[in-house]
Amino acid sequence: MAERSSGYTGAGEQLRRHISPLQAWALSIGTSIGWGSFVITSNTYLAGAGPVGSALGMGIGALVMLVIAANYYDLMRRFPEAGGVYSYVKNTFDHGDGFLVAWFLSLTYLAILWANATSLPLFARFFFGDVFRFGRLYTLFGYEVWLGEALLSILAILGFSLLSMKHGRLSLRLNAVLALVFTLGISVCFLAAVFAGGLREIEPRFIPDADILQQVARIAFISPWAFIGFENITHAAEEFSFPVKRSFRVMTVSVIITTLLYVFVTLLSVSAFPPEYENWLAYIRDLDNISGIKGLPAFYAAQHYLGSTGIWLLMLSLLALIFTSLIGNTYALSRLFYALAKDRILPARAARLSPQGMPVNAIFIVAAVSLFIPFLGRTCIGWIVDVTTVGATIVYGFVSAAALKVGLRESAPRETVCGAVGLFVMVLFAFFLLLPNLFFGVSMETESYFIFILWSMLGLFYFHRINLNDASHRFDSAIHVWVGLLSMIVFMAVVWMGKVYERGTLSTLLTVHNYYGARQLTETTYASDPFLVSEIANFHQLILKVSFSVLGLFALSMTAMLWNYTQLRRSAQETRRELGTARSLAYTDPLTGVKSKHAFVEREADMDRRIDKNTVQEFAVIVGDLNGTKTINDTMGHRAGDEYIRSGCSMICRSFKSSPVFRIGGDEFAVILEGTDYERRAELLESLNQSVIRNIGSGEPVAALGLADYLPGEDHSFRSVFERADRAMYDRKNALKELGADVRD
Repeated sequence: MAERSSGYTGAGEQLRRHISPLQAWALSIGTSIGWGSFVITSNTYLAGAGPVGSALGMGIGALVMLVIAANYYDLMRRFPEAGGVYSYVKNTFDHGDGFLVAWFLSLTYLAILWANATSLPLFARFFFGDVFRFGRLYTLFGYEVWLGEALLSILAILGFSLLSMKHGRLSLRLNAVLALVFTLGISVCFLAAVFAGGLREIEPRFIPDADILQQVARIAFISPWAFIGFENITHAAEEFSFPVKRSFRVMTVSVIITTLLYVFVTLLSVSAFPPEYENWLAYIRDLDNISGIKGLPAFYAAQHYLGSTGIWLLMLSLLALIFTSLIGNTYALSRLFYALAKDRILPARAARLSPQGMPVNAIFIVAAVSLFIPFLGRTCIGWIVDVTTVGATIVYGFVSAAALKVGLRESAPRETVCGAVGLFVMVLFAFFLLLPNLFFGVSMETESYFIFILWSMLGLFYFHRINLNDASHRFDSAIHVWVGLLSMIVFMAVVWMGKVYERGTLSTLLTVHNYYGARQLTETTYASDPFLVSEIANFHQLILKVSFSVLGLFALSMTAMLWNYTQLRRSAQETRRELGTARSLAYTDPLTGVKSKHAFVEREADMDRRIDKNTVQEFAVIVGDLNGTKTINDTMGHRAGDEYIRSGCSMICRSFKSSPVFRIGGDEFAVILEGTDYERRAELLESLNQSVIRNIGSGEPVAALGLADYLPGEDHSFRSVFERADRAMYDRKNALKELGADVRD
């Protein structure tokens, strides 16, 4: 009865509020740290900058991430919705920009999920030998693919997906325990090295004979890879059991602890090394020829200080890291897919919630697109993971741009500064990452550029499909999506070709050198030959000049095309404006300025067509009736009655700012709720009802409002939804009468 008296008759599946601050922290830190924290620290970080250079680079990266966290927080407070950055960009810019950021965010999260799922066979190899190496299938890019190892990864993907589907709250509790396990495990091993004096004299502190600034910068530029996922909790804002204002504290703690754990593993890895090596650098450079525990420097050091206890501590920590990454990325992706499905960018059924409030179909999609990945081999997965740094940079750039726009729009100095700083840094990072070896030697693998090309092409095809089914015309003006994806394809293609040419030239030079020379060289040792180094550098400069020339011509062509498009669109808008002036008068109610009864009739017909074609989005209808209009007309005159109607209309419009309001009778109104208003319909209606109750007896407008949701499969016309809302309105009118309201129309 309470639901009827409030005028609400919708079903209204919603995500449940159940995530505690500890669980939010575990999601954040568990998603940002995975298998790579033990592997990348020893090869990419230590081999590229040494222990001190790595720590300084990570520290700079952490400071940047705190700015990004502030931007996330500012947007989360304004848009506490599932979908995170997708929802922020969609609400701040448009649906086209939302699609772009969601497309690259999906690849980034999927890459991390796949990397950790396929790391389980590597974990098994290090600690249990060849237990899962049975059923050899083939060799792909130099990596042997075994059926047993593929099945192990698939089992992990399915297991954690089912756990999230059936026992979502249990998975969050487990995730929190696992996050505490790896935080304590890594910290204990690091402290053991500290107390044993292993960190007193670490030499060399940087890579010898290399510029220190370049070493630190190289680590800083790839730091988004190390932190991507800390923003996981922004996808869960609808599920917080605590105020959103505490989310910044959660993200800050997560970034700080993530940084410390990376530094702990890095320093632990150089604190002890086998006696046959002169120093840690010689040890790190020979890792490709070492297997077992000795092949993981952090584990060797833990064994050195704590014996077998150290190995077990880090084994549990590494396994916990992998599991939390699987849980966290499945969680983030499912909430992102849930938000996309609500906007019909993914099939609407992906937004279905279980009785426990879990987006089960979205989780199923995550698992389904991941099951073939273990058969691609670890080499291919390494290329995919390489794109996460660029993907994170794109996503964080969009977040910063949205925060900057909100700050400027609301004249908020702090938000404006944080947004501007974050955007500038991300543009700088993208510039250095996407132009290979131009600055500080930062470059992706050649194949990673090709993966970006393929993903952008898939984005073009999928966006075309969305446009074909876009009955609400949300993407009609989203030409920048086409331009952005096409530009990404062309840019990456040019860079990829340059990298291929460079690799081919190096191979040719080495072949010629080895044919005529006395000294045999490989790709990893050619740096000892000054002549070859000089020739490769000259060829690289030639490739850059040609690439920039091609990109410059493409940029000019795209600028001309966009200018022509803008001019044609402006001309078409002016023509439509002139032709539509008379038509718009017929569609506007002259008394209130909202849409007229004629506009409502046409909208109803359009909604019926969309329902017939099954292209309609989620929507709800509100029917409102102003009470006491007849009394005002009879006692104070029709001019006062008109003013009363205008005031009541303004009250309704203020509550439902993003939805069309129609005057369908003398004092009767209808609102068709879509988008943000639809998602917050119960909250907005309750707030308006409270205002109405306060207005009783004050002379301010009193309105009876009824709301009904469109129910797919049950409602075969718009009229059936309208009639339910109308009945709910009359129930509300009776409830207001009991409160002393004058309900005469």
